[in-house]
Amino acid sequence: MKKTPYIVGLTGGIGCGKSTVAAVFKSLGIQSVDADYASRAVVQPGMPALKDISDRFGRDIILSNGQLDRAKLRQIIFQKVTEKTWLENLLHPLILNWIVDKLHMATSPYVLLESPLLFEAHQDQLVNTVLLVDLPVPLQLQRAAMRDDNDPAQIQLIIDSQMSREDKLTRAEWVFDNALNQETVADRVDLLHATFLALAKTSKEN
Repeated sequence: MKKTPYIVGLTGGIGCGKSTVAAVFKSLGIQSVDADYASRAVVQPGMPALKDISDRFGRDIILSNGQLDRAKLRQIIFQKVTEKTWLENLLHPLILNWIVDKLHMATSPYVLLESPLLFEAHQDQLVNTVLLVDLPVPLQLQRAAMRDDNDPAQIQLIIDSQMSREDKLTRAEWVFDNALNQETVADRVDLLHATFLALAKTSKEN
């Protein structure tokens, strides 16, 4: 199915620097749809999915301000595969609908779909091409722990629950090596931006 507008899937595991790369694209005028934001939007207070989660895991999964206790939920689903599967079956269709609506509202020459679970949630089926922000796992662990002040063991659980780095490298058309000098990020994004502009133009003409 032809996709309008041209959609670039931007993915990468925790700590890989996906948000940093996305920010450079945004500075160039490219709009972005964030699947992480979508996952929060569908469980806001008053949304049906939040009640379903509360019914499943108990009222203490809701914070005093009415928001979902995402940290507590993460602990549960990374310890019990059946609960992770249940949650994905509930949320993924809702997230997908939210994302599709936002993608089709975009007006920039092409649009990014930022998603750490692009492949796992089959969101790659929405995009024309995939850009993977990549790091070796030891460096990924180090950067994620520094950024989030999080337990490396918890970060490793998150990494282990997702598609392997090797599989992502095989499936992505474009790879952004974020182990390289961070001062070169903007220049390398500029080159990709020019490529995606050309691809979007060609797609529109065909």
